[in-house]
Amino acid sequence: MKSAYVIVGIFCSALGLSYYFSYTPLAIAVLLLCLSILSYFYYARDKKAARSGAWRVPENTLHLLSLCGGWPGALLAQQKLRHKTQKTSFRGVFWLTVLLNVGGFVWLHSTGGERLLKSAIGGAADVSRRYIKSDELASRILFFIKLRET
Repeated sequence: MKSAYVIVGIFCSALGLSYYFSYTPLAIAVLLLCLSILSYFYYARDKKAARSGAWRVPENTLHLLSLCGGWPGALLAQQKLRHKTQKTSFRGVFWLTVLLNVGGFVWLHSTGGERLLKSAIGGAADVSRRYIKSDELASRILFFIKLRET
């Protein structure tokens, strides 16, 4: 169980450093946090359903949440709730989603990934400027989605 906390701690530290050094927008960090919390709650819901014989959360839903960035919450839920830790096929797919997600995160720090991220941020900034009439609201949204300026 301790290793799950270490793995999540290392990833969260890397994410925090990435934001601090302007590689990751605040929006991505917040999105990953929200997906992790959502994943934890879905695992808890599935565990409760498994005990009571109620409708279960599909495994594909749990894997999709992990792939999209909710794997830290999923990993903590697996360990804390002792849920989905015995089924080897599930664990194999879970760790594959973790590797793909972390690989994508690392790739965003490469030249090509950084270019793609800046292009996406520029597009989002253009959309917010064009469709949001309030300058104050637009500036708050831009702060949330853009890379910090150093």
